[in-house]
Amino acid sequence: MDRPGFTASLVVACLIRVPSEVVKQRAQVSASSGTFHIFSNILYQEGIQGLYRGYKSTVLREIPFSLVQFPLWESLKALWSWRQDHVVDSWQSAVCGAFAGGFAAAVTTPLDVAKTRIMLAKAGSSTASGNVLSALHGVWRTQGLSGLFAGVLPRMAAISLGGFIFLGAYDQTRSFLLGLGGERP
Repeated sequence: MDRPGFTASLVVACLIRVPSEVVKQRAQVSASSGTFHIFSNILYQEGIQGLYRGYKSTVLREIPFSLVQFPLWESLKALWSWRQDHVVDSWQSAVCGAFAGGFAAAVTTPLDVAKTRIMLAKAGSSTASGNVLSALHGVWRTQGLSGLFAGVLPRMAAISLGGFIFLGAYDQTRSFLLGLGGERP
């Protein structure tokens, strides 16, 4: 994996992902405001910076997540291939992707909690400043370990399903395209 290029693509992807995540999260905790109203309020009250609140924390979550998920996925596929003495099928790759995604989700949940706290913090508060370590410390101080891992099971479930679908589909597509070219994976 081309780590510098991969990291750069994560940073760029977050330029699109973060504003939509900020609006989505605020819509989830708002009693009755529509999406456009929430978007407009963010721009009016906080400016463009409000849409990017949590950008650094999102990048700081995505990089370790990917550094755990993808090498683990590849290692699991290699182990399974070795055990059965042939390359894994796409469904087996999907199972490896589900496990790798779930594990990566579990170990990065505290970073996801910090990101969420930063995105949902009241404008002007110390948490809204975006300091991940400060947000983690605040959660630890008030809620302990259970606070740092709040939502871990739904996060693992959702990301495991995503890992199964996306990494399995990626592997299936890759195998298909290599087959068209006459190469073996």
